[in-house]
Amino acid sequence: MHRDKKVVVVMPAYNAERTLRKTYAEVVEQGVADLVIVVDDASSDATVDVAKSLPGPVEVVRHPENRGYGGNQKTCYRLALERGADIVIMVHPDYQYTPKLLPAMTSLIGNNLAHCVLGSRILGGYAVRSGMPLWKYIANRALTFAENVAVGAKLSEYHTGYRAFSRHLLMQLPLEENSDDFVFDNQMLVQALWYGYRIAEISCPTKYFAEASSINFKRSMIYGFGCLATSAEFVLAKFGIRPSLRFPGTARGREASHALSGL
Repeated sequence: MHRDKKVVVVMPAYNAERTLRKTYAEVVEQGVADLVIVVDDASSDATVDVAKSLPGPVEVVRHPENRGYGGNQKTCYRLALERGADIVIMVHPDYQYTPKLLPAMTSLIGNNLAHCVLGSRILGGYAVRSGMPLWKYIANRALTFAENVAVGAKLSEYHTGYRAFSRHLLMQLPLEENSDDFVFDNQMLVQALWYGYRIAEISCPTKYFAEASSINFKRSMIYGFGCLATSAEFVLAKFGIRPSLRFPGTARGREASHALSGL
């Protein structure tokens, strides 16, 4: 609990048997999670068995067939809300992002300072030195620049998988309209900007190693074009040129103060 707010950590898992236990142990060590939900996306390894053996407040759900990274997150957030979460934090079980930032991310939302908190790999300038491939770094910077221009934001990156959300934000966003693939992350963040929610960022040290999940060059290209398409859809909806179920109505531009009081 944080100020009487229930904190739920969600882990979208896929073939994470080697790193899940270590990630979970560090999550528990932070002392902020009331519940951890592991959603396995039809892994071919022993991820589910490892998850079920974890001690403490953990719930394990397995998709009978692979639904994709975005589809996994949809299940994660739906379950977290059904369990009464006020603050939901997504932690990848591959141990690429350190759970040691959980207290800080929780505090920013719990103290009504933001509705969304991103663990940024770019803030601090250590991404490449920490092992991010140079081509990924360049692509990250180029996409982020283009998206900031398109949607009128100033985020350091749109592509981190370490995120925290308020209940209000998760209930407001039309997440079911988003892709079940990797571009879900980007669509969700741009939706938060569409509705005017306040987004905070904190510097996040990141590890790159064999067991850490990563998409290949081809999938990265598909993801990149998907991000650009999302920005274009945002702009077209903003100027009333093309209606969008992903960016409905005239919500764009509403200051998040309408929601901050409802955290």
